[in-house]
Order: sequence, then C-alpha cells, then structure tokens
Amino acid sequence: MAPDSTGIELVTVVAAILAAAALALFWNRSQGWRRVVLRGVSVLACVVTSVAFAGSWVNHEVDFWPSWTSEHDTVPDTKSAAPATGPISAGPVTSTVRGSGRVVTVTVTGAASKLSMPMWVYLPVGYDPAGSLRYPVIEALHGYPGVPAQWLHALNAPKILDREIAAGRMAPTVVLFPQQSPRPLRLDTECTNLVGSAQTETFLTQDVPEYARSHFKVRSDHSAWSLIGFSAGAYCATQLLLRHPNQYAAAASLSGYLDPGIHVGDGSEHTTYNILWRLQHLPVPAAALYLACARADTGAFNATVAIAKAGHNPLALTTSYINGGGHSTQSWRAMEAPAFDWLSTWLGQPNTEVGLPSPL
Repeated sequence: MAPDSTGIELVTVVAAILAAAALALFWNRSQGWRRVVLRGVSVLACVVTSVAFAGSWVNHEVDFWPSWTSEHDTVPDTKSAAPATGPISAGPVTSTVRGSGRVVTVTVTGAASKLSMPMWVYLPVGYDPAGSLRYPVIEALHGYPGVPAQWLHALNAPKILDREIAAGRMAPTVVLFPQQSPRPLRLDTECTNLVGSAQTETFLTQDVPEYARSHFKVRSDHSAWSLIGFSAGAYCATQLLLRHPNQYAAAASLSGYLDPGIHVGDGSEHTTYNILWRLQHLPVPAAALYLACARADTGAFNATVAIAKAGHNPLALTTSYINGGGHSTQSWRAMEAPAFDWLSTWLGQPNTEVGLPSPL
C-alpha cells in the first residue's frame, strides 16, 4: 500500500482504536512497577497511533509523501550530472478513460542546472505526436513539502483539464508537472537558484522548456507559455513570471505569498526574490497575473492584496477570492478550474508552426 492510500489511513485508525482499547484494559491491571510500565506503554501507544493516523490523513489529502521512495525518486543535485541528450522515458500513467487526455512521465536531465528530476506531462485529447498542431503550455508547480503527485491526485488536475477543455472553457493545452527539488521532503528551494546548491530556477525556466520543446508538440512563442502554482508553487509562479517575462506570458497564483521564506545564500530573498520589492524597484514586465486565495487564509490574503496594490501597467492583474476556506487542498480545488480557464484566455489555441523540427 502506498503511504497516501486509503488502506494506510484505515490501518492507522484501527491501530489508534486498538491502542485506546488497550489503555482502558490495562490501566488498572497488575500492581506496583508493572502497573506503571503498562500504563506508560499504553499511553505511548495511543500517542504514536494517533499521530500516525493524523499524518496519514493529512498525507492522503495533500500527497506530501505519495510513495515509500518519494525521497529517493530523483538524482541528487550534483555538478557532475550529465546533460540532456535525448528522451529518457515516456510511459503513460493515466490514459484509461475514453475521451480523456493522458499523462506521461519523463525524466528531465538539465544541461543548464545540472539537475535530473522527474516530470509528468498532461497531453490533451487529440494530441498527435505525428500531427502538425503545436499546443500552448502551462507549467504547474506544487507546494512544499510536496511533489507533482499533489496536482495529479489531491487536485485531480487531469480530470479537471479534461472537463474544462471538453466544455470549451479552455483550449487544448499541454501541462507540465515538474518536480521542484532534488530532495523534495528535505530541501525547500522555492524555485530559486540556491547559492552553492540546487539551481531550481534554472531547471524550471531553461531545462524544462527546452525538454518540452524538444520532446513534445508545443508552441515555441513565449506568448503560449504560462505558469500556475499553489502555496509555495504559487509564489514560484509569480516570481518566475516577473523574473522571466521573455519565457512566460502569464501566471496564476493560488494562495501565494511575497517572499521565499528561506535563505537563498546571497540575501536576494529580501530583494530580487521578494515579489513586492521587485514591483516597487524594478521595471514591471508586460505580462498577465491572476491572484486567487481564500479570504480566511490571512497570509495569502494579505500578500494578494499587497501585490494587487503594487502591481501596475504594463502588468495586467486579476484577483479572485473565495469565502471561508483556508490554506488547504479544498480551497485550491475551488480555485483550480477558473485559474486554468483564465490562463487559457491568454495563451490562445494550438496552431501550426512551420519550419520547426519534429519532437523525438
């Protein structure tokens, strides 16, 4: 059973119930030091199983740890990593429902960042690697701690994309779900280039687009590229848009914040990696930014209001709020479809680009 499965959740709740029953059974059993030991062990068992159940429930909701090998699914960041030279793997992981898009998994080995990490790619209904159509692209960024599986499972992105495209609210689009850290549960990169460590910004803005253009039928013009993210990924989407307007035309932030909240290594978390600082001190790019959050999510709400006030032409800003909610999967589910639809209005339709090499 996977650690985010319902089975694990049921096992932990049964263990918690049994521990509580054992506590009641052994509380007055025996005498002297044996009673003290039995009570201590029973209380400890209750605490451990309760924490295990709470952790399994949270993990089932947000997919922090989707597999027992989550922490080892990537090649550690190392300056000796080999550059990308061709396709690594592309096996379908979801394509069983008629009329649905499919998701393939690949490994992106970056020549620029020297990082090698997995990426999941949603290909819409009608995508034909031998066809002439090239598709707009959305890079979808996850939270921390987390992995792309949060998008695929907790947020059910493939099904949402199928529905929005089928309803005509969204153009057929290729969506990339890259991993954002070589050690996803221990190293928080916030999509930055850490001094002396993982160059995640470079991986996401150079290596991932280069891989996608080489291996999939995607449009090459920057007006067809965008970003979306929730929580840490929302901060990532906004800051990458502002820092790389020649690569992306639009971004959608779901419950984002103003700064990375980590030490980058050169103090830039207070300046160039701080969204408010950039808007106040650097030229604002001609791009489009969608900011969504729950009104009850105080941190994200305050950050959204601050960005909306600081943003100005030529940056086109759109805000959206949901009542109640919080910094949670339920809130992101409510924001997800409208954000994808909004991005699609900026990216346009698939088209034919003449003179481009065919993907491998």
